[in-house]
Amino acid sequence: QVQLVESGGGLAQAGGSLRLSCAASGRTFSSYVMSWFRQAPGKGREFVAAITWSGGSVYYADSVKGRFTISRDNAKNTVSLQMNSLKPEDTAVYYCACNTRRLLGITKAAYDYWGQGTQVTVSS
Repeated sequence: QVQLVESGGGLAQAGGSLRLSCAASGRTFSSYVMSWFRQAPGKGREFVAAITWSGGSVYYADSVKGRFTISRDNAKNTVSLQMNSLKPEDTAVYYCACNTRRLLGITKAAYDYWGQGTQVTVSS
């Protein structure tokens, strides 16, 4: 069982920045693929970014490429999402997700555990 707890959401103005963090339980965090998804009101949950177990490879949705950066600290069991140049359309609940099978995916079905989510609101 893996528990994920997100933090760092809040309100930002367009063009501003926020940093999300996700703390994970589990002794083998360094073997997990970690990702961020988001869900805007009335929409489905969409992939935002993913990072492989060693941090050697990262992947982004086209909508955030060049603005968001995913990173991880395996010594602290954390994964972060630095969000710059925020836009109103980035407003959503952001979820941290974990795959324990070393499978990288961009769909919800690829992930075994989820956090409760943290709200990000970007005003224009």
